[in-house]
Amino acid sequence: MITFFVCLALLLIGYATYGAFVEKVFHPDDRETPCTRLEDGVDYAPIAPWRAFLIQLLNIAGLGPIFGALSGAIWGPSVMLWIVFGTIFAGAVHDFLSGMLSMRNDGASIAEITGIYLGPTMKTVMRIFSVVLLVMVGVVFMVGPAGLLALLTPNVLDVKFWTIIVLVYYFLATLLPIDKIIGKLYPIFGICLIIMAIGIAGATIVNNVNGSAPMLEMTLQNLHPDGKPIWPFMFITVACGAISGFHATQSPMIARCLTSEKDGRRIFYGAMVAEGIIALVWAAAGCAFYEKTGGLMTGLAAANGGNSTTVYQMSIGLLGPVGGVLAMIGVIACPITSGDTAFRSARLTIADWFKIDQKDPKKRLALSFPLLLVGYFISFLDYNVVWRYFSWSNQTLAMIALWAGATYLAKFVSKNASFIAAVPATFMSAVSCTYIMMAGEGLGLSASISYPVGIVFAVAMLGIFLFKCILKSDTKTA
Repeated sequence: MITFFVCLALLLIGYATYGAFVEKVFHPDDRETPCTRLEDGVDYAPIAPWRAFLIQLLNIAGLGPIFGALSGAIWGPSVMLWIVFGTIFAGAVHDFLSGMLSMRNDGASIAEITGIYLGPTMKTVMRIFSVVLLVMVGVVFMVGPAGLLALLTPNVLDVKFWTIIVLVYYFLATLLPIDKIIGKLYPIFGICLIIMAIGIAGATIVNNVNGSAPMLEMTLQNLHPDGKPIWPFMFITVACGAISGFHATQSPMIARCLTSEKDGRRIFYGAMVAEGIIALVWAAAGCAFYEKTGGLMTGLAAANGGNSTTVYQMSIGLLGPVGGVLAMIGVIACPITSGDTAFRSARLTIADWFKIDQKDPKKRLALSFPLLLVGYFISFLDYNVVWRYFSWSNQTLAMIALWAGATYLAKFVSKNASFIAAVPATFMSAVSCTYIMMAGEGLGLSASISYPVGIVFAVAMLGIFLFKCILKSDTKTA
């Protein structure tokens, strides 16, 4: 229990201190924001800061901080260190820079932002990469909640039925103006999400106090029953609970709705810290809830980590039938409210790419329908395979977004300031490269080959950045 509270305190302190430092480095000002200059009543629409925070939290907090954190917990309490330090120094910095750079560039999508700061080739790569990722996110967050809803309606409504229902909702949320569904429902869902996390945390603490399910204290030992290495697998598996490239696709939506740059820290950095807390709660609860054999996380591994069944078992087991159902509603709200905005972001990315005006409902329909149709057919593939590809794509996109942020800071703020993004970008470069070299869904190479290649790739990326942005460029005015 001490580990949990120390980690929780570190997340809050990180927001208050490092978050303030990052904000000071970027220096938000009083310039006119995109929503006041480009208001169109569809995607550019002013939203109150408190509402924007809840929407941003729900946009980014899909299944990642729940399924991902539970899957990461198979390695043991060490996952909590990645959640804490990944959130403070990588994930929240990534989300803040993505949102603020979008505000500085008329609410541009992450692909367009990448093109501005990393060049046209990377813009094309990111356009394709982000649309593919967003569709996969939409699929993951379509099938996941459908499975959870099916567990609440056994022998009555199956997964296929709920998948179609979720898909219909996604269609409406993708097509309609942001303030018609998202702006009205998300604050309610946000409250459910927060209550759910508090309930799971409270029940886990009570079980620790009464001795029925002790919480694990920190150890760096690998507790994975199969001995799968922590590096890089745990860092990819946790995904949204520490850092997520998916967030870079979501932040521009809120960037188009803020009336002041000075709200950026509490909304972009703050929402990521809140997601880190949610991930911490589920990781700690998963470590305590499931049976251990010989000190290894055999119970959670046997349940295949984070999935619909484990979330259902934990919700009912910790909170009882009524509380469990309420917790499940909060969990279901997470992926649904990220899946719809994933498809919406895909629409906006394509619209930015081909300069398609989105005021016309027919043009929005022409983009939305094919995206959702493709997502529906992908939903028939093996969920676990789609999740693994989503996780790697997610972290790779985060790597690219961080390099774009570092380049901006080097050119428009100061060369020293750029390292708040360049350091985590280098780290994520090593993670992403090493994983795709080692993983079965990648090249499946040995650790003796994958580790050196991952390190060389990360060093090469850092070297290119240092040469182009530190040694050769001059600081300009943003």
